[in-house]
Amino acid sequence: MVKAITPAEVSFIGSGLDRPECVLPTRSGDIFTSYRHGVACVHADGRTTQVAAKDAPEDFMPNGIALLANRDVLIANLGREGGVWRMDLAGNLKPELLEVDGVKLPPTNFVGNDRAGRTWITVSTKIYPRDQVLRKGWADGFIVMKDASGARIVAEGIGYTNEAIADPTGTHLYVNETMGRCISRFPIRPDGSLGTKEVVCAFGAGVFPDGFAFDAHGDVWIVSVVSNRVIHVDVKTGKDTLILEDCDAAAVAEAEHQYQTAVMERRCLDAGRLRPLGNVASIGFGGPDLRTVYLGSLYGTSIASFRSDIAGAEPVQWNY
Repeated sequence: MVKAITPAEVSFIGSGLDRPECVLPTRSGDIFTSYRHGVACVHADGRTTQVAAKDAPEDFMPNGIALLANRDVLIANLGREGGVWRMDLAGNLKPELLEVDGVKLPPTNFVGNDRAGRTWITVSTKIYPRDQVLRKGWADGFIVMKDASGARIVAEGIGYTNEAIADPTGTHLYVNETMGRCISRFPIRPDGSLGTKEVVCAFGAGVFPDGFAFDAHGDVWIVSVVSNRVIHVDVKTGKDTLILEDCDAAAVAEAEHQYQTAVMERRCLDAGRLRPLGNVASIGFGGPDLRTVYLGSLYGTSIASFRSDIAGAEPVQWNY
């Protein structure tokens, strides 16, 4: 049984952050996170440093990030120019991947690496502005895989593609479908192509899955925007268990109604911003025993954390 916690058991570290959407804990205690103008690091002693990207394209909006072994950072640009960019910790920015299969990448949601040296990139929708497709049934998102042979689209028709992460065994790529309201997985073939999609868990009212992380048992811990929920999913049975919730019930109900009947207004997607968790968007395990859970958010100015009775799996960037 996974232990549930209350909002009163949540603490916060770091300060002065602006849109810490993606959190990447490391063994050193440094936690890297995206922020509105680049990348920030919350150190083990609570100090916060921020590095703004130099010569960034107009409307640059860091979203998902991936930490490399030399501590360069890959950044998924959610701004209009889209694409994946590479930045060092002096702020020097250069393009990493701006087009695939001859098509310019639109606003790009997530970038992550796996232990086989592949990079996984997600685009939630081909439509711009993206707010036009915040509705049930829309599914034009896709996944890009980049390896030594180049980049190619490996999956399409996804219901608002969010984070996509290879499991610790490297056999499956898991992906959160925010408007599809599920977490799915694809078998990863030896050449990096993907097999047939399988839905691991379909979520109910008020759950809009964004980020996730694996625990030491291979199960997934998912965070939901709008409702500020943390949910454990047993990947063998598909059973989901609520661990934490910090939401306004009326705001979640309004968002749910819009999702079911129309296009969600942006203010409904952002309903969690007025709560202490700040519209939680990502999750990562850290601390010396990998039992401290860290939460990134769209509107927070610090990183939320709580203790878990289950350890996390070592993330790819753990020793960087």
